[in-house]
Amino acid sequence: MVDKPLIVQSDLSLLLDVHSSSSEATRNDLLPFAELVKSPEHVHTYAVTNISLWNAASLGIDSGEVLRRLEKWSRYPLPENVIFHINEIGGRFGSIKLLPYDEENYLLEVEQERFRREIMGNKSLSKSIGLADNGFIVPHYRRGEVKVELIKMNLPVDDQVPLNRGESLPITFREVSKGGIPFILRDYQRLAAYSVLGDGGPGSGYGTIVLPCGSGKTIVGMEIMSRLSTRTLILTTNIAAIHQWMAEIVDKLDVDENLIGEYSGKHKEIKPITVATYQVLTWRPDKEGDFPHMRLLREGNWGLIIYDEVHMLPAPVFKITAELQAIYRVGLTATLIREDNREGEVFSLVGPKRYDVPWSELESQGWIAEAICTEIRVPLPEDLEIPYAIGTKREKYRIASENRLKIEIVKELIANHSEDFILVIGQYLDQLKIIAQELNAPLITGALPTEKREELYNSFRGGEIKLLVVSKVANFAIDLPDASVAIQVSGTFGSRQEEAQRLGRILRPKQKSSYFYTLVTRYSSEEDFSANRQKFLTEQGYSYRVEVWQ
Repeated sequence: MVDKPLIVQSDLSLLLDVHSSSSEATRNDLLPFAELVKSPEHVHTYAVTNISLWNAASLGIDSGEVLRRLEKWSRYPLPENVIFHINEIGGRFGSIKLLPYDEENYLLEVEQERFRREIMGNKSLSKSIGLADNGFIVPHYRRGEVKVELIKMNLPVDDQVPLNRGESLPITFREVSKGGIPFILRDYQRLAAYSVLGDGGPGSGYGTIVLPCGSGKTIVGMEIMSRLSTRTLILTTNIAAIHQWMAEIVDKLDVDENLIGEYSGKHKEIKPITVATYQVLTWRPDKEGDFPHMRLLREGNWGLIIYDEVHMLPAPVFKITAELQAIYRVGLTATLIREDNREGEVFSLVGPKRYDVPWSELESQGWIAEAICTEIRVPLPEDLEIPYAIGTKREKYRIASENRLKIEIVKELIANHSEDFILVIGQYLDQLKIIAQELNAPLITGALPTEKREELYNSFRGGEIKLLVVSKVANFAIDLPDASVAIQVSGTFGSRQEEAQRLGRILRPKQKSSYFYTLVTRYSSEEDFSANRQKFLTEQGYSYRVEVWQ
């Protein structure tokens, strides 16, 4: 008799008994259409959402297959409202298709009359599309805009318009990297690339890949580049990330270095492979002016755009991305969490989530380091109790975050990890300056010139220095493979995204465990924010040990 470890509840939450012998098989069946919400020791909770159902449908898992999987593993009969919701919402994907029409327009084919009436009743859409026999005529330049508006109406579009291949550019992997290391693509990296490109037919060629920090998302991006062999624009978060992408491309791809360009505040090179920052694209001379560098997106004749750290995609880039729907595109991220809740726009404009793998799975296979997470609760000094009590919410959070007793704990932790490469990470510059002075350690902030930042990162990578104090400029896309200890002294309120990225700094595979410490002022608002920050990582199977510092 098959053990049934799943309880399906009427609110579309799924409870999985992880001690069941069938829990692993059940989890694998759930992953394509359910989002992990929390994963404490005994029962993991998943949620079925509209986006998760449409992500699954885009992979060929329709509502009938979703229900079959739930019935297979459910301990009790499925609630009637769950069956209705999955059929109703999940079944919507594929009922509205975007198809080629003529040289200037697409056809939005809408099967159901009810949906046609809803679309006609939308004032924003009715002004920009025209009627057709079985749907609507959509101008080419409104392709992305219409898709976003429809997702807001819970009407996902199955975009079947073939993508442009772009200008050809031969790209292949080296068998041995320039650094002299034999290069082998990992199975999950190959699968991730295939999940986006598929067989090259309609409905493929765009999507989002979710992989843990340290698992080689850059390699996945380069595998997609090599398969398409086309002019490529890579958008990333900062100049250090630009240089890392360029270095990886030179090291592992058989491409002439002269064909690789940097487009940043300092350099404006447009080459067949161009790496740019989101920051330079969203720069404008004044708040009301245009974005002069957006022309890079519009006029580059790109065949592929890679959105690195796609959860950071700025609002102005969404607008331009809406115009670039005829181009192969992929988003790379460790967490699709957006604090502005615009995941639906990522789904519509960059593409649905095509590949996801639990962090714990890659950890168990040795592809990322085992991480031991500890939260240390720190008392508030007596002289700060009254200022804390009368402060505003923001003032209270800052007082708790900058608690001076944290400096002593940082010193103790560093002494306990004298053989490790250590990052001390924080939010408030005044606090970080004091810590850097106390530790006699280099400090990296946004104010430090890029050249000096990279010099310090390289010294850390080369083992010349083993301790860095860093602000949030090091949250994203910084490759420090030997870092094995991170000490977080303060953070951006309840940002789950930031917590995941900071842990990611120490997840490069290594021979020993990594340690992630978070210092939190006891009995303060920082405790609540910290609990929210940790939520994403507990969903991934990590647990935090809590210690009280005396």
